[in-house]
Amino acid sequence: MINQYFLEMTKAPSVIRALSVYATERGKEIGYENVFDYSLGNPSVPVPEELTRAMDELLKEKTSSELHGYSPNPGNPESRKVTAAYLAKKYGIPYTMDHIFMTSGAAGALAHAFRCVVQEGDEILTFAPYFPEYQPYVNQTGATLKVVPANTETFQINFAAFEEMLNEKVQAVLINSPNNPSGIVYSEETIQKLADTLRAKEKEYGHEIFIISDEPYREIAFAGVEVPYVAKYYDNTLTCYSYSKSMSIPGERLGYVAANPTCKNAMDIVPMCCQISRGTGHNCPASMIQQAVARCIDKTSDLSVYETNMNILYKELVDLGFTVVKPGGTFYIFPKALEDDAKVFCEKAKKYDLILVPSDSFGVPGYFRMAYCVDTEKVERSVEALRRFVKEEYGR
Repeated sequence: MINQYFLEMTKAPSVIRALSVYATERGKEIGYENVFDYSLGNPSVPVPEELTRAMDELLKEKTSSELHGYSPNPGNPESRKVTAAYLAKKYGIPYTMDHIFMTSGAAGALAHAFRCVVQEGDEILTFAPYFPEYQPYVNQTGATLKVVPANTETFQINFAAFEEMLNEKVQAVLINSPNNPSGIVYSEETIQKLADTLRAKEKEYGHEIFIISDEPYREIAFAGVEVPYVAKYYDNTLTCYSYSKSMSIPGERLGYVAANPTCKNAMDIVPMCCQISRGTGHNCPASMIQQAVARCIDKTSDLSVYETNMNILYKELVDLGFTVVKPGGTFYIFPKALEDDAKVFCEKAKKYDLILVPSDSFGVPGYFRMAYCVDTEKVERSVEALRRFVKEEYGR
């Protein structure tokens, strides 16, 4: 008999992916340039020139087996060494390569980090709004993901609800800042209060509570916004990172888990991840991209286009009467829909070839997400479609 759990999952596929497929099919009918596809967070800017150059150099310098052979289970040694040195210099934390485990993107990093700190029956808390794929990521570990209700005024942490939900089963708290889908960056005050709360609960419960910090948007922060590095505030932090957004290489699937050197069992995390890989079939990311990124680890794509796009959309949404908290980073914006049912709202938007993602799966009903990682010219053209949609459907 086939696995009934995964068979049931096929009946509720990702809403985001389904909308992306719809946008692609609609594009075949009217030209994709005429579909204002705000569904999928797929980076739209070119990779850094330095990365292209590094790949060219590697192809000339390295043998086939050096480029395309297996790397050790923890990842390419030079990549781990360079990653640790970069983090140590940037954040003042004494990482070494023994704290770095290379992964297939942030998803691979999270899959390993969860399994390092939870067992069957444990709980992980996260905060709405949250990335919907956290549910299968966590629930397939045997632990359960519990979602703290949102503070919709600011989308900072709702501490009153959080403290009510903390209990002895909670082994980890999963945070994502800058946040998908809201674009909000947790303030230093928020991170400090979270750290203080968890330290107190660790003493009360008599066991560690880890922060698993999902940080694929760390470099996409807008003018005047600082992104606190969570591991500087809390010892028991596992940082999960991806180069998908900063270098515009989502298809290359490269990221890492970084164990804070001061966390409990810090030197055991990477060896544990190697063993976890045996059960998940991870077995390290592609060798060549590890080596290429290591040669230009401090470079990013030109990320400024995302702030340009955000400002265009934020101004227009506010002018049209939407309630929206201004993003501090990422390439997402999360307005309140103009009716209670966000699914109905987004379905109506399709008539104007606006592909918007309803918020129900993000844990905050009545909102919608726009992934504005598209060409600015297309964002500007979408404004007229947005105006027609709001006027004709809602009389504004």
